[in-house]
Amino acid sequence: MSGSPGARGGPPAGGIVDAHVHLWDTGAMRISWFAEHLGLPRRVGPADLARAVATAPVPVRAAVAVQAADTEGEARWLAAHAAAHGPLPGPVVPQYDARPGDPDAWAGMAQPLLDDGVPVAGLRLAVPGAAADLSDVAGLDALCAGLAGTGRVLETLVRPAQLPAVAALADRHPALDVVVCHLGLGTGPPDEAWRAALADAAERPRVHAKLSGLHTTDPEDARRVVAAARAAVDLLGTDRLLFGSDWPMSARVAPYAEIVGRTARALPRLGDPATSALWSGTAARLYGITG
Repeated sequence: MSGSPGARGGPPAGGIVDAHVHLWDTGAMRISWFAEHLGLPRRVGPADLARAVATAPVPVRAAVAVQAADTEGEARWLAAHAAAHGPLPGPVVPQYDARPGDPDAWAGMAQPLLDDGVPVAGLRLAVPGAAADLSDVAGLDALCAGLAGTGRVLETLVRPAQLPAVAALADRHPALDVVVCHLGLGTGPPDEAWRAALADAAERPRVHAKLSGLHTTDPEDARRVVAAARAAVDLLGTDRLLFGSDWPMSARVAPYAEIVGRTARALPRLGDPATSALWSGTAARLYGITG
């Protein structure tokens, strides 16, 4: 298959670090967006993840577990399961949700986890519905300063019109590593406006992006993903790109191995160092994954 080791842009024999997976249990906590019509399982835990990644053409060495919703209880559940079953998932990235009135809580909802010593690799700012300039996101600069000061990553889930605001954040916080989830594309087309905004953000050397959340059930999907993936490689280079499966959201589109294969087929032919960086090295460096 074209997603096999060494084929085109396929993953290296040394394995994958999956930069974007989710776990949850709707019986243990509330997931605000969960609905039956989405066709998702009520519970996905480490054992389910292990079974999914076992089908990949090369070993999945670790996976970054991104919080699915936005409560402290869910974040603690995720961290506990990651600690008990590492390296799958592995590093944990809770959501950022501001706590107004508490100036010392730069991490917002996640602050108690940090105060209790819970291992947190970064925080995700999931604000595609916020203003284009992110001016309505409370505590944003305090969050960025706190993450940079503690060596953690800022992940951003934004729409294309917000990419200039991400670039502005990177300008204000040059010591901060920023990772744009899903290439900042959402479900939209990789048009010239998106490309220009990503190109501008890419001029900041610590802005990175995940090749994640791109695949859909649309029969024309392959062309869209190819255009997005190749633009990202051209603009950011593989040392600032990370593969992410977006499992189990992606399982509604195709099994895990096929998501790996589709991503590989979307990429240009890459040399060994570039292949290793995109499929594992960049994520390992940013999230402190060893072994």
